[in-house]
Amino acid sequence: MALKEIKIYPDPALREVAVLVDGITDEIVRLSEDMIETMQLANGIGLAANQVGVSMRMITVDRIMNKKHDPIALINPEILLTESEDAVEEGCLSLPKFYEFVKRAKKVRVRALNVKGKMIEIDCEDQLARALQHEIDHLNGILFIDHLSPLKKEFFKKKYMRIKK
Repeated sequence: MALKEIKIYPDPALREVAVLVDGITDEIVRLSEDMIETMQLANGIGLAANQVGVSMRMITVDRIMNKKHDPIALINPEILLTESEDAVEEGCLSLPKFYEFVKRAKKVRVRALNVKGKMIEIDCEDQLARALQHEIDHLNGILFIDHLSPLKKEFFKKKYMRIKK
């Protein structure tokens, strides 16, 4: 396995819309393993492929968020259903040291391929639902700061530039 470099805001890779993966290959399996290792060593709970500069629709979620399984990689994930809403503080490996409250669905149903090529559906809520929405947003070039009000976005720009110095 090999660690991947996590792209940091404002890297243009973070704004790319990732392309569908058209088949499970050895390269895809290796990438999923590398992403899981990278996510864990960075103390993250989720990671999208475009965060490591690969424009493919693949995400990983750590076992801390997914108590039923080991860390998982999801290929071509899509949200099928959302239910209710809450606001919880979020952070992102690509926006280090910046946290803000973001409204998201409390429950989701996600469909994706696993690394064995099997179509799966995950019904989940709370932290896992939030992590899946956050990572799927990345695949669409959306960052959690895009969910903030215009006033909070201005606050982000000022605060983040101070943090980066």
